[in-house]
Amino acid sequence: MFSQGKGMVIIFLFLAGVINYLDRSALSIAAPFIKDDLSLSATEMGIIFSSFSVGYAIFNFLGGMASDRYGAKLTLFVAMIVWSLFSGALVLAVGFVSMIVIRVLFGMGEGPLSATISKMVNNWFPPQQRASVIGLTNSGTPLGGAISGPIVGFIALTYGWRVSFIAIMIIGIIWAIFWWKFVKEKPDSSIQQASAESAAALEKSAGGRKLKLTFYLKQKTVLFTAFAFFAYNYILFFFLTWFPSYLVDARGLSVKDMSIVTVIPWVLGFIGLALGGFVSDFFSKKFAQKGVLFSRKLVLVTCLFLSAVCIGLAGMVTTTVGAVSLVALSVFFLYLTGAIYWAIVNDVVDQNNVGSVGGFMHFLANTAGIIGPTVTGYLVDTSGTYTAAFLLAGGLAVFASLAVIRFVRPIVKPA
Repeated sequence: MFSQGKGMVIIFLFLAGVINYLDRSALSIAAPFIKDDLSLSATEMGIIFSSFSVGYAIFNFLGGMASDRYGAKLTLFVAMIVWSLFSGALVLAVGFVSMIVIRVLFGMGEGPLSATISKMVNNWFPPQQRASVIGLTNSGTPLGGAISGPIVGFIALTYGWRVSFIAIMIIGIIWAIFWWKFVKEKPDSSIQQASAESAAALEKSAGGRKLKLTFYLKQKTVLFTAFAFFAYNYILFFFLTWFPSYLVDARGLSVKDMSIVTVIPWVLGFIGLALGGFVSDFFSKKFAQKGVLFSRKLVLVTCLFLSAVCIGLAGMVTTTVGAVSLVALSVFFLYLTGAIYWAIVNDVVDQNNVGSVGGFMHFLANTAGIIGPTVTGYLVDTSGTYTAAFLLAGGLAVFASLAVIRFVRPIVKPA
């Protein structure tokens, strides 16, 4: 897995995930300062949180298409530069409207990341390793969320919240320079043999011809995998955007204590995401006679359901320790499924379309980031509590896990 240049690819993609969530979660950590500084209501903060996902969701799809057409290396290089610059541009915000504009543009920059990771993994690794590698590389994202609390919290308390966004902008630009210099789009031909053979097998199953993108976009397997990913993202964005404010507003924690407590769920999320792909690949070998989708669904349905139960209960407990523990378990189970959505796409889609189909799935999934934070802000303003928001997130994931059982099936290629 780490031989012949593959280790370099894994390390850079892992670090890209760290930077991605360091940048993305910085706003939620700094939110109490920004809310007071710019005189924003909870509903306005919810809209600002959601505005990120407007640009992000659209460029999930466009970024995936770009990775198929122009290559994952160039696409991710441009994406990193763009999102880093607009992360730093947040220091120029003067009010509600300017915050929205900057966050939309920032989201556009971050949009291509997951699809380009999927494309790079498809280029470099054979099918039997892809879920493991996707899980390992994407595990950088919760680690970025974990370090964001202490880093942004410390800088914001010491130097002001604006300085923290300048610092993380510089980190992203440095990564982009090294990525362009040291990473190749595809491995040498000798290393690429296994991937080429798997692509040929998929093409053969399609009758010896390449299938159009539109064929995959109409398949129930793709659409309901995207729906499960939507529920995944609804819980994730609820945690990512509103959990720090929940700890301050509903549990009475100071910003300093909040920035430390938020590390706990992120650390469990890091473990879950790193393990999820390996667990899926293990079951794939163990139940090989039942087909690869059986093992993917086994992990996805079980862990998404457990995550739903934990997040729902977290909204009803009366203690801070209980709430944090249940949210941490929810994030752990949630991230155990994190690699599965991408693994399913890699399993059923030919290499020429894997970036575009993955980007389309990610686009549908991340509409949750547009809807969820705004709905949460509205529920908090109208009810005065976070309980309904917790229950809504859990109920949606239960429904999605049941839909996966019913509708995610092997794709039958046209004769």
